[in-house]
Amino acid sequence: MFIARHKASNRRGFTLLEVMLAVAILGMMSLAIFRFVQANLTALSLSSETVAADAQYDGLRDLLTAHWQSLSPTRAAMIGEVFKLSDRERDEIKWNCGAGPGMLTRYAPTDFTVTLRLEPEKKGDHLDLGLSRKPQKASDLGEVNESWVPLIKNVTSLQISYFDSNTNTWLPKWPGGGRLPWLVKIEVGRPDSAVPWETVIPLRRTPY
Repeated sequence: MFIARHKASNRRGFTLLEVMLAVAILGMMSLAIFRFVQANLTALSLSSETVAADAQYDGLRDLLTAHWQSLSPTRAAMIGEVFKLSDRERDEIKWNCGAGPGMLTRYAPTDFTVTLRLEPEKKGDHLDLGLSRKPQKASDLGEVNESWVPLIKNVTSLQISYFDSNTNTWLPKWPGGGRLPWLVKIEVGRPDSAVPWETVIPLRRTPY
């Protein structure tokens, strides 16, 4: 009686070394994919934060442009002062107005003196850029105290210059005298940029 022998199969299993190499390669690929995705998510997050911050500054420019172009020179009595503290520019600009964009309200019982300036945060060491609103006199609603409206949080400096059409030069301060400057240049130091944000606001409407 003959017993047929089965031919030995040429197939064989993976060795331990091959399995370890495959796992190592998969691990390296997974790590590379993870870092790629993480880098893209970080870039998207930073981009979103930058866009949001830029929108705040654009809103400030639009607010001041619309309001300052509506001011009456004699009633506004605009005054610009130069201040500096700890080597940081902390200029201030002050003007008078009633209800409207400058007050950030439609219902102001009396004329107010509004000041664009920096104010330290109540909790923390950061400076906020905003509007200080103080009534010029008591109203029928009773005595109203000075109020503070923050516009942009965490800025490092505020420098304001004024273009005088009579002398054709930029001035570091504005004396008032019933006149408005033709242009106001505002530079705001940003903690997220080595270059300060800058805008030039015309106080007279241009045809374009």
